Amino acid sequence: MLKNLLMMYATLIPVILSGIFVMLWCKLPILKSFARPIDMGKNFTDGRRIFGDNKTWKGILGYVLFNIIFTVIWGFVCEGTSLGEYNFFYQNHENTLTFNLLIGLLLGLGYALFELPNSFLKRRLDITPGKTVTGFRKVFFVFLDQADSVFGVALVVWLFYPLGILLYLAYVLVGAFTHILLNMMLYIMHLRNNMF
Repeated sequence: MLKNLLMMYATLIPVILSGIFVMLWCKLPILKSFARPIDMGKNFTDGRRIFGDNKTWKGILGYVLFNIIFTVIWGFVCEGTSLGEYNFFYQNHENTLTFNLLIGLLLGLGYALFELPNSFLKRRLDITPGKTVTGFRKVFFVFLDQADSVFGVALVVWLFYPLGILLYLAYVLVGAFTHILLNMMLYIMHLRNNMF
């Protein structure tokens, strides 16, 4: 189990770094034309926004861009070291620039796209973007907010390594817990408006 945990982190270091850098990226006053909502301000049939203002093209671009950059860098770091032996992606595939570019692209898309169903659900429940809720819904959405992207990222890992359902779910739990810790850190650094 410890080895699997180490392999999870050794595999997803680029995703963790990307998540931090995307928070900074979205706050920077650059590429303002990409800071438009993905749903272009449109409402669903229920009269509520499809995803809301917080899901932007700039965010998706950031997730893809930074996952590609950090996956390529991490590939170089892992080359010829024991880190490579602990990376799920390199168990059945060679650590090459082309492979890492593909993995980075897929990780970025997996991260960004798997956040959208959660945002869609929250808009249907009339939960304001970026705000927390109370009661049991708060516990549910705190977990879902941290786990949604991990479902996508772990699925990308599963495409290249046969995780199986139990290891996949363990990946999601570990990823969600890690995400919670990172959010707390980003909140303390004033890079997030709320902790969860």
